[in-house]
Amino acid sequence: MCGIVGFIGKQQAAPILLDGLSKLEYRGYDSAGIAVRNGNDPVELVKAKGRLKALAEKTNDGKDMYGMCGIGHTRWATHGEPSEANAHPHCSDDFNIIGVHNGIIENYQELRDKLTRKGYQFYSSTDTEVAVKLIDYYYKKYEGTPVDAINHSMVRIRGSYALAVMFKDYPDAIYAARKDSPMILGVENGESYIASDVPAILKHTRNVYYIGNMEMARVQAGNITFYNLDGDEIEKELKRIEWDAESAEKAGFEHFMMKEIHEQPKAVADTLHSVIADGRINLTEMDLTEEDIKNISQIYIVACGSAYHVGMAAQYAIEDLARIPVRVELASEFRYRRPILDPNGLVIIISQSGETADSVAALREAKNQGIRTLAVVNVIGSSIAREADNVFYTLAGPEISVATTKAYSAQLAAMNVLALQFALVRNQIEEEKYSALVEELLSLPEKIQKILEDDKERIQWFAAKLSNTKDIFFLGRGADYAISLEGSLKMKEISYIHSEAYAAGELKHGTISLIEEGTPVISVLTQSALYEKMISNMVEVKSRGAYLMGLTTYGNYNIEDTADFTVYIPKVDEHFTSSLAVVPLQLMGYYVSVARGLDVDKPRNLAKSVTVE
Repeated sequence: MCGIVGFIGKQQAAPILLDGLSKLEYRGYDSAGIAVRNGNDPVELVKAKGRLKALAEKTNDGKDMYGMCGIGHTRWATHGEPSEANAHPHCSDDFNIIGVHNGIIENYQELRDKLTRKGYQFYSSTDTEVAVKLIDYYYKKYEGTPVDAINHSMVRIRGSYALAVMFKDYPDAIYAARKDSPMILGVENGESYIASDVPAILKHTRNVYYIGNMEMARVQAGNITFYNLDGDEIEKELKRIEWDAESAEKAGFEHFMMKEIHEQPKAVADTLHSVIADGRINLTEMDLTEEDIKNISQIYIVACGSAYHVGMAAQYAIEDLARIPVRVELASEFRYRRPILDPNGLVIIISQSGETADSVAALREAKNQGIRTLAVVNVIGSSIAREADNVFYTLAGPEISVATTKAYSAQLAAMNVLALQFALVRNQIEEEKYSALVEELLSLPEKIQKILEDDKERIQWFAAKLSNTKDIFFLGRGADYAISLEGSLKMKEISYIHSEAYAAGELKHGTISLIEEGTPVISVLTQSALYEKMISNMVEVKSRGAYLMGLTTYGNYNIEDTADFTVYIPKVDEHFTSSLAVVPLQLMGYYVSVARGLDVDKPRNLAKSVTVE
């Protein structure tokens, strides 16, 4: 969850580290710290509780720290409360080893007890301090190299980690190691970079290496050497990141979230056009053949958070169009019930980062059972992308706001592509219908743009009326229930208002007792076959005093007889309405948060990429 950076080169390190951390603050913002050294001089270490700006103030934006080598960290607390003592970097008792860490060390208490018996003292409550002092212990015990010390430590640490470590005796290098937590290494013009995620280094280089699981690296200025767990050198292929550096900036918007909402037409268009040409879908780039598709007997969609909601929405399209049974599973629960998987099934893992810990674990469970896996991810070279049998890359570009918007929409577009192509290959739809639905898919970016142009002001006005409410409920049926789940999540995670989504048919099974005078209820009605049933549900809650918003398609104007406020979306084939209906709900969550004066991009207690369990 935390963000780590590192730099070694010809420039002053501290400003580069702070800039990199500013691009990673979405990964955690409880505390931050940097450690910088200049050759053989002692390391200068500065830490601060709270947002990165506190660290920037302490260091005069890095100008007061001199040295061309350093590491930095922005923290999302797991072990130990947010405090300056628990902030990274951590160091050994004699400052021989200094390191930063992203992940969770599960056996840290056992290791801490061992090190305490060896005479080590601990000043923090973190598992990271244990890792740093364990490396120091093995470095001194065996009098070996940094690589020797790190690999001895790696085989004794249980859990996940991305580590960047500086050794007092090796001033010309930073050492890195990884297991199940993201890390990339970049090089450019005789300088080298370490980061948890691409945006941190995008302005400096697009040439990166992806360090594999249980691998180490020695990072020197302009040169990176990789090692396996045995300490043997290994070769890595240099990759080029195609993301535009400007995509990681706000570009005049007040918040990244609003910028990313407005980037949805492009994200969806780019994702669609990556596999659609001349009216045909082509999946050969992801090595998924027609024979593979015909042999699928069952689909398991596995994901967390918003990606899980993508799966919920996609389930309706896949089952209706392709007639393949679909189960949607929470990745955090998937492997704990020892799932019984169809040997001819397909497990689809959806993850923006490709590093979500529970999703990685679910992927490995599927592979252990010999089931084909398909990853829908946004980050090239991520763990899930590397380990899955097949990969569908969404082209959303970097997403900075903790609350996902454009990545969600790109994922949903990708899943609708799969639904449509699977339907064609399995002879569930005719060519004429297929061509019409491809055109419908390709119309989505323009229709999303129309929503953004036409409805923002009205939604902002309505959102202001909700800013002081205590509870908000979302209702829907079928695919509209799936989109209600995402709308509710957006509301609660950035506005801190209690919000729940319910399948409207469940109202009478207890939920309606929660409705009282003035309670906002947002109803989604885009499915024509379910429209009248939803109207009845709206009448039910209105009779209990609910304040109603309706979200439906153009033409359903009789909804205004029931709803107090209505938002209309353009018409599109009903298999794809979720791609449009989500946009007003994203805007609603955003404007309620703004009206409440909250930090939209960095909601409390949350981080962008959940890389620990």
